[in-house]
Amino acid sequence: MRDRTFIQQAYTGKIGQWKYVIPVFLFFGLMGLNILFSYLMDIDQSEIIAEQIEADGKNFTFFTLLIPFAFLLFFLFIYVKFVHQQSIKSLTTSRKKIDWSRVGFSFLLVSIFISLMTFGDYFFRPDAYEMNFDFSQFIVLAAIAIILVPIQTSFEEYMFRGYLMQGIGVISRYRWVALILTSLIFGLMHFANPEVSVLGPVIMISYIGTGFLLGIMTLMDEGLELALGFHAGNNLITALLVTANWTAFQTDSVLIYTEKPTAGFDVLIPVLVIYPIYLLIMAKVYKWKNWNSKLFGKVELPDNEL
Repeated sequence: MRDRTFIQQAYTGKIGQWKYVIPVFLFFGLMGLNILFSYLMDIDQSEIIAEQIEADGKNFTFFTLLIPFAFLLFFLFIYVKFVHQQSIKSLTTSRKKIDWSRVGFSFLLVSIFISLMTFGDYFFRPDAYEMNFDFSQFIVLAAIAIILVPIQTSFEEYMFRGYLMQGIGVISRYRWVALILTSLIFGLMHFANPEVSVLGPVIMISYIGTGFLLGIMTLMDEGLELALGFHAGNNLITALLVTANWTAFQTDSVLIYTEKPTAGFDVLIPVLVIYPIYLLIMAKVYKWKNWNSKLFGKVELPDNEL
């Protein structure tokens, strides 16, 4: 019997194409209504966040932005467990058990890189930042972030690279369809972020590119572990180290970026240069092979489904 690939793990439960409609409809329906309402009412998300920060402070505002993801992740796990009758392990990996060392490796990889880049830029361009470190506020931020940011990023990974990657894969029967659609949907999910209104639609290249990066990690490694660690490290270290007054996450971070926000061809640098370096490092460490079949091949029925 052949070992099941990550996408084939969906066959360990009860697939039923209609079952994928309910959580997708609820999640994206609510997001769509929020975007439509904001557009029709001409609501500026940056102003809403600024008003909440003024009233409640950055830490409480940060908490309220993250806590809904705990309920979303809980709902998704319950739905997969009881409606699809699929284990959380099979939604996570094709390995016999979840490889936490992979989660830790990718977390450390992106955390070290972001830290070096941030403090390096601060060293060479100190005028672009404001030192904001306040121990009493930072320790509260750290407690909130360490607990809730991995939950937020885990929901997005389990929803996009887990649930939708497997669902679209088994329905379309092609890995590349799952990769492209989940990456595009992941990017478009961020369209309502205040960064888009400030920097313009060009920033969507970064969001969609990140979706492709995480999707390629998942398909090449046949599991979510690397994507889970990478996404958590990226968001957590960014929230702790540096934020700005025009981002979705505005925290009592160590540094505040103060330069006027702009986005041009520099948006392409992470997607075309840095992201491939991440993938090459992981490919070397985990000895990835058969890139063509892993990214573009068909999703075959497992032996017992033939």
